[in-house]
Amino acid sequence: MFSNKDYSNMTPEELVSEEKKMKSGTIPTAFVIGMLAGVAVWSATSGKFFLTIGLLGAALFIGYQNSQTKKAIQAEIIRRKNDQ
Repeated sequence: MFSNKDYSNMTPEELVSEEKKMKSGTIPTAFVIGMLAGVAVWSATSGKFFLTIGLLGAALFIGYQNSQTKKAIQAEIIRRKNDQ
């Protein structure tokens, strides 16, 4: 999920496979982000400020990394379609 793969060296089949993996991981990723946000809300109401900030930061980091990976895969697929 957080690997820095070079998508330009992958075959088209590998890119499609990576894209399918990312799509299949959408619901579990959303679940993890939701759980982190839920615990952050609980910790905020309990007066644990630093735990709240840490959990929300982790949720944002996971979401951002997931989004960037999807964009990189889709951009490479589009680039290859335009090259042909």
